[in-house]
Amino acid sequence: MALLEVRDLNVSFNTPDGIVRAVRGLSFDVDQGATLAVVGESGSGKSATVQAITGLARGARVAGSARLDGVELIGAPPEVLRHVRGAQIGMIFQDPLSSLHPYYTVGWQIVEMIRAHDRSRSKDQAHERAIELLATVGIPNAKRRVDDYPHQFSGGMRQRAMIAMAMALDPALLIADEPTTALDVTVQAQVLDVMRSLQQDFGTAIILITHDLGVVAEMSDDVIVMYAGGVMEQAPRRTLFYLHHHPYTAGLLGSLPAQGSSVERLTPIPGTPPSLIALPGGCPFAPRCPDVFDRCWDERPPLAPVDGDDAHQSACWLPHARTYSGVAAHTSSGAPSHAVEGK
Repeated sequence: MALLEVRDLNVSFNTPDGIVRAVRGLSFDVDQGATLAVVGESGSGKSATVQAITGLARGARVAGSARLDGVELIGAPPEVLRHVRGAQIGMIFQDPLSSLHPYYTVGWQIVEMIRAHDRSRSKDQAHERAIELLATVGIPNAKRRVDDYPHQFSGGMRQRAMIAMAMALDPALLIADEPTTALDVTVQAQVLDVMRSLQQDFGTAIILITHDLGVVAEMSDDVIVMYAGGVMEQAPRRTLFYLHHHPYTAGLLGSLPAQGSSVERLTPIPGTPPSLIALPGGCPFAPRCPDVFDRCWDERPPLAPVDGDDAHQSACWLPHARTYSGVAAHTSSGAPSHAVEGK
């Protein structure tokens, strides 16, 4: 049994313009000690997914199942979710400056989080634990810096402090929502190193929400590619980068600069994502897809194994065989072959 089992997760919001279907029928597993990356453009449903799992999707209608170590989280009472958050699920948010309270020291906030879940520890013990955690995530002079305020930390140090807080009670699952977005490349590498070290030390599973495929290549074991609230493709990391099937995945990879490439310009994905209020009747990616054909406009493709491999699934009407030229020609550069077979 996987540590986290999510089945047919649906998340929607009522708005004055209509119902926003933020997540549609998402299913996945996360094993202990493994890293699952969830990628996609802004508005694809990445953050709504983890917010629904942890009970933080305010005002949302959530259906489906999310079981953490056998405990159902969807529809669980608030007191159960409060115990799970922090104790069993640690969370790192995108903007640590807005996640840390500006009026309290970093150490005080870590101490309060620890004691909220473990009253057996005294304030002094929790304070010592806070110093230990800050030192573990690489903050120099942790014994002194524990009494500093968030504004006295740099962006990278604030993110490390958030990691320290998330890992304070050795949670089984760490959810990192765009943890490196606002950081420069050097600090980003340091933060990822901290997350990797903590994962190795404690066997923590990680759900990594990101739009940075470089981070995905470095950190993940498995990858889910989301678009318009649904899964376009899911596969082990190497399979996704070297044998991806879905044209949207190919488009994401093709829009990245390739080291040593002679191509002077990047290849963007044309158009924009569809409205989540009025999704097209067929494949949601059809209006932007270079390989679109008639069936794509009329029927929504289900997730299906590629070449019989249940670990690699794609929601596309193109032939699901790796011998198909459109799949085999997808390389690490992400450039898809616009084969016409099957059109």
